[in-house]
Amino acid sequence: MNSFASAPPLSALPFPRQTDDLYSRVFDAILEQRIDAASRFTEESLAQMFSARRSDIRGVLTQLSHQQIIVLRANHRPRVATLDGEQTRQMLHARRLTEITLVRLACQSRSQDLKPLRDLIQSERHCTARGPAIRLSGEFHLRLAEIAGNAPLAHFLGSLVPLTSLAIARFEVELEGYCVWQKHQAILEAVERRDAGMAERLLGRHLDYLEETLLNAGPTFSENRVAG
Repeated sequence: MNSFASAPPLSALPFPRQTDDLYSRVFDAILEQRIDAASRFTEESLAQMFSARRSDIRGVLTQLSHQQIIVLRANHRPRVATLDGEQTRQMLHARRLTEITLVRLACQSRSQDLKPLRDLIQSERHCTARGPAIRLSGEFHLRLAEIAGNAPLAHFLGSLVPLTSLAIARFEVELEGYCVWQKHQAILEAVERRDAGMAERLLGRHLDYLEETLLNAGPTFSENRVAG
């Protein structure tokens, strides 16, 4: 028997859907660097900070650890992960290979429900707070991946996009002048037309920009651009 075929299906995305849930608030605090790699925090201190139950905080920290945003070790305080240049380079390479495939599949999908993505782009357009803006930008790519209909690939992308968000926040990359929501809108319009070639080109240019900006942002980032 094919064990893969008989396994329970993966959920497409490895985090909750609510836009104002505890996960989002904790992640936003990390992206805004109110909680950073130097912070000494515990489940109890975060529970007080976010007026939440420790059990709920524990669930969020576990979720963030699966996304490699939080490092959890027995008998140690939780801490925010740090990314060096090589880790960021490899993460961006993996993301490019994965997401180009997913956007092609999204163009071929017969079950395109694009209204949530349009609503998300509007939220991006009107968001002025840095942390939520970074998170919403990443969420666009994850919601688009859902449309592709390949849960394992979407799940894998779900482990890469939050790391990109962390790198943008960590190295204080400024994307405001780049107008991210307009790039997302152009990609979405190509997907709606089922123009896979255009969607791939637009996504590729978008990833080129993120890649170049991030790899030039940190003091240890240099030399080779990620192959793509």
